[in-house]
Parts: sequence; structure tokens; C-alpha cells
Amino acid sequence: MSDSETLPAGAREIASGYAFTGPALDLGALLWDGRCHPGAPVRVPLSVLNRHGLVAGATGTGKTKTLQLIAEQLSAQGVPVFLADIKGDLSGIARPGQPGDRVRGRAAEVGQEWTPAGFPAEFLALGGLGHGIPVRATITAFGPVLLSKVLGLNRTQEQSLGLIFHYADTKGLELVDLKDLRAVVAFLTSDEGRAELRDIGGLSTATAGVILRSLTAFEAEGMADFFGEPEFGTADLLRTAPDGRGVVSVLELPAVQDRPRLFSTFLMWLLADLFHDLPEVGDVDRPRLVFFFDEAHLLFGDASKAFLESITRTVRLIRSKGVGVFFVTQSPKDVPSDVLGQLGSRIQHAQRAFTPDDQKALAATVKTFPNSAYDLAELLTGLGTGEAVVTVLGEQGAPTPVAATRLRAPESLMGPVDADELDREVRASALHGRYAQAVDRESAYERLAARRPAPPEAGRPSPGPRAKAPEKEPSLVEEVVGSGMFKSLARSVGTQLGREITRSLFGTARRRR
Repeated sequence: MSDSETLPAGAREIASGYAFTGPALDLGALLWDGRCHPGAPVRVPLSVLNRHGLVAGATGTGKTKTLQLIAEQLSAQGVPVFLADIKGDLSGIARPGQPGDRVRGRAAEVGQEWTPAGFPAEFLALGGLGHGIPVRATITAFGPVLLSKVLGLNRTQEQSLGLIFHYADTKGLELVDLKDLRAVVAFLTSDEGRAELRDIGGLSTATAGVILRSLTAFEAEGMADFFGEPEFGTADLLRTAPDGRGVVSVLELPAVQDRPRLFSTFLMWLLADLFHDLPEVGDVDRPRLVFFFDEAHLLFGDASKAFLESITRTVRLIRSKGVGVFFVTQSPKDVPSDVLGQLGSRIQHAQRAFTPDDQKALAATVKTFPNSAYDLAELLTGLGTGEAVVTVLGEQGAPTPVAATRLRAPESLMGPVDADELDREVRASALHGRYAQAVDRESAYERLAARRPAPPEAGRPSPGPRAKAPEKEPSLVEEVVGSGMFKSLARSVGTQLGREITRSLFGTARRRR
């Protein structure tokens, strides 16, 4: 008699929904009537992981270990993974795990043949704040919509910032870092530059002041290093190791965890950049990349309607590029319903219900699940650490039955790698030489600074009334269009892009490669 035939009838029906024939990731074993049934594995097909997912649960319920478990198995299947490491404890994925009684006990409960293993990993850090390879973006590539989110601008100020970007694009003024943007804003509010935007709405002094003050405060918080060159190429997230396993890119974020708006928006930039670079592939047997978006509530909090619409469209459309996105947060209500409705896989860890608000959130969570044989309200508050309620898309695209699951133990180190060891890994990386050293080339700041009149030399008399009138100084447009940089740009990206940089749903610029 098979293991499935010895299960109680209700458990057997659930287990049959997870009996896939193709490649799948093993999440754990079915829980039924308080017992774990190792003969009833709960799995998710590899082919549906570009249909996105949600990992939710209260603090301390095991969400991070769930990410690690999924990332390991994706890597083993040759799928690259991107992990946002908020707390700094995911670097251990590169090292074999340590056996112990708890690990052996969990493996025995779920029928897992646990073997310690490390996985190929690349360590990244925003702007180099931390131990990883610096991840930078230019202001031009980041775009006005995402930058407005970072700066906390309102809708009117966001529109004005978009106008500033439009002006810089059309005049060939590259916005590489914060000083470039500050220089363009200052120019457009000066006596010389004020007329430049008059025909397309203009830029009020008050709005420009808000933008400049926001940029100054942003820079004072140490944010200047995040914008600049060399800009990180998101194609580097799609690599596999020589042995065929997918590279796990771990973005270290503890150094900026007190600036949540920054890192959540930077993650959205990475996703938007991938969206615009990758070709359409439709439905595939395995995703090209799975992107874990931790602390997702920080992305959606205080977001404008236009911003949320852009996120929704990006999540919906990037599936056809072969990219899966998992949002990781404490409660499903942290994710807008339009986004939540596009998620195919759900892994819901325990949820607390200590207050009336908690109870409302619990009731809302229960309503988001399909009909279930479980009392979900009771189950979700009683789950232990490393247990979750799971439902995924089956191989034919239909949702699987809701399954209470005891999750498998990760095979890599469940904790951070030593800092010195991490630094050695980073210096040995093939990406270190490409991205480690910041570059400050000529851009908008230098172009505009070159136009300022030089101060008169000391002791030199002013020209008399009969002095020959100086030749007319070329206008900004004439100067920029006549520059070698602009001509090279126009030759390399064509007439249309020479006039204006093509921008995406988020206002991010298409990268010129």
C-alpha cells in the first residue's frame, strides 16, 4: 500500500493536488489533524514560478528560511535568484549548513534527505554601503517617477520633476548623479534658464525649492553614493555557475534598513530595468530569474495612484519575460488587491491576532484563500515556526488545494557568513573590477558649470566704451548640440533617441548598451 493510500481521506484529497509529473520544488510535508505526513509532499511546479507569489507571516515565523529554502532549490535547478537581504542573515546560502538535532529532527518529520550544501552566490550592496559589489544607478536611468517616490514628492512636484527630466533629455544633459540634477534645477530657475520651460508650463520657484531641499536632505543622509557610474547591469543577475546552477544574487541591505523608501524603490528600479531589457519568452518550463521583494509593504506605502498602476502593469507583464516576483511581507493586506490578484503561489506563515486590528487582518487573510477543508482562522494563529499554509498553481494553471505544511530545512548555512570571509568573496568576484570603483565623467553639472562666466582678473581694467563688443555667446542648445558628446550620442542611438531618451512606465530610461 502506498503512503498516499494510508492517509486520511481529507489529507489524501489534498495530497493528490500536489502530485506533479514535471520538475518541482519541495516545500515540505502535509499537516493534517496535528500530524505531519512525510508521504504527502507539498510542492510547487518549476514551470509556474514566473506567475509570481507571496510569502507572508508575522515576525519570527520563518519567512526568511522559506526564502532560503526556495532559493536553494531554484539554484539547483539552474534558475538564477535575486534576494533582498534586509536583516543581513542570508549570506549563509553560499556555505553548507551545520547539522544538528533540530535540523535532523525536521528532516525526519518531513521525509527530507538533508545534505549540507552551499550555493553559488554574488554579494551586492546599494552604493557600496556594506560588504558587497556596489549597485549604482544614474539619475537619468532611475527616472522621475521612482525618484519622486524616494524624495517623498507630491503629485504636482513629481510632474515638475518629470518636466526637468524632459528638458535634460531633449538638451542632451546627462543626469548621472545628484549634483547633475541639482545643477539643472538651479539653471532652470536662474535668470538665464527660466525662459527655457516657459512654453511647456514652466517651473515655479517654490516647487524647485522643494525639490532642491529634498535633494539636499537626501544627500545629507548619505544617499549620494547610490547614484552614479558605473551603473549596475541587471543582466548580471541572470548568470549561472560553471556547474549549471543558478547564481544567487544577495543584495545586502542592513546598512540602509533605516531608509526603507530608498531600498524598496531601488528594488523596483531593478525590476523595471529587467522588464525593459529582456525579450518576450511567453510560458517557459522554468523561469529565467526569480526575484524576491522583501519588506514589500514599504514599496506600496504612501504610493501615488500612478505609481501603483505602474507596479501592477510591470508585475503583470514581466511574467512573459520569464521573471517571477515573490513579494515578502507580514500580511497580504500590505499588497494592493490588483497586485495580489496576479500572484499564483501563496505561502502564509502564522498570523497574530492580539488586537482588534489584528483580528480584522486575519479575517481578511482568510477570505483571500480558496475554499478549504481547514478552519483557516484557527489554523493561521496556531502554526508553529517553519509551518505555513500553502496554495500554488498546478501544472495546468489551476490552484491547488490549501495545504497546511511543515516546511523543509534549508541545506545551506542558516545565518550570516563572517564579514572578513564575505569581503574576500567580494574581492574575488568577476564583478568587482567592473563596478567597485566609482567614475565621475562629464555630465550636466560640468556642462552647465563651463558656461559660467569666469571672474575678472585682479588689476585688469574694464574695457572702455570703444572696446569691441564680444562675439555672441552660443546658447545652451547650440553649445550642447555642437558638443562631441551629443554628436556621439546621436550617432549611437539614432535621431529619435538623440532628441529624447525613451522612458518606461516608471519614467526610467532605456539603458544604452
